[in-house]
Amino acid sequence: MKKLLLPTSIVGSLPKPVWLAPPEKLWSPWKLEGDHLLEGKQDALRISLQEQQLADLDIICDGEQTRQHFVTTFIEHLSGVDFENRKTVKIRNRYDASVPVVVGEVARQKAVFVEDAKFLRKQTNKPIKWALPGPLTMVDTLYDDHYKSREKLAWEFAKALNEEARELQDAGVDIIQFDEPAFNVFFDEVNDWGMAALERAIEGLHCQTAVHICYGYGIQANTDWKKTLGSEWRQYEEIFPKIQKSKIDVVSLECHNSNVPLNLMELVRGKKVMVGAIDVATNTIETPEEVAATLRKALEFVDAENLYPSTNCGMAPLSRNIARGKLSALSAGAEIIRKELGV
Repeated sequence: MKKLLLPTSIVGSLPKPVWLAPPEKLWSPWKLEGDHLLEGKQDALRISLQEQQLADLDIICDGEQTRQHFVTTFIEHLSGVDFENRKTVKIRNRYDASVPVVVGEVARQKAVFVEDAKFLRKQTNKPIKWALPGPLTMVDTLYDDHYKSREKLAWEFAKALNEEARELQDAGVDIIQFDEPAFNVFFDEVNDWGMAALERAIEGLHCQTAVHICYGYGIQANTDWKKTLGSEWRQYEEIFPKIQKSKIDVVSLECHNSNVPLNLMELVRGKKVMVGAIDVATNTIETPEEVAATLRKALEFVDAENLYPSTNCGMAPLSRNIARGKLSALSAGAEIIRKELGV
């Protein structure tokens, strides 16, 4: 990977084109079928790539154009999960959702995103990042009627994720990011077995690995939850010590327009840190100076060579125009800081 100071990237999703799926929604159904759907996904991935390149982002991802949801699309390809007879559960102790049911042994039958990653790899010479759901968040996004143990199920998911991650690495992916928003809720599980399960998922990888832990998409349930967290959001304090001791290379966290005390980043000193400098829960487009201000504060606790400017979370629920503006602001803000640092 090229050694650019403050390499910029987004955390995960970008809005999908209106001809592919209804806009500004999570779990948005596809408008195409069969070969047309495959072609449409690849066209959307090309658009996502172009928009990131036009915004001068340094690390490219797929914008999650080929999947409906950051967790369930991976689960759809595993054995032992029933998507027809769903049950309602409360996800991350926050909101009810109709979810699939684990009815037997879960296992990865075939590659899920590898062909998509190969396609993206052919389109750009820039470093590419691919996101996978983390084991704990996967466990919290379905109903287990087989293992009857969140820990046992997490270890099976970790095994499947590791198989996928190894093939993504071989396909030319430079950074594999595991999305673990559940880390911000289930602290005891993170420290008892959740971090260990994540390390099982990265076993044997030599590409960079990242864990993304945020306060969620800008949907109402998450916005309402944040209002209950008080003047300081100290959730990271519960889990960063465990992450600091792990083999994970990069920690991604939410910063801009949040009540996270930035000095909590001291707890992962030495790790690379993807600092969320773009708020995905508002349609207001940040100015480059606002982005730069967040990055300046982060530099008090993160060495410049370890700072990766990013977004707080994915931008699937936003309009494409808003997302484009935020991408450009992220890049321009990082450039302000580079000039201040004399590079």
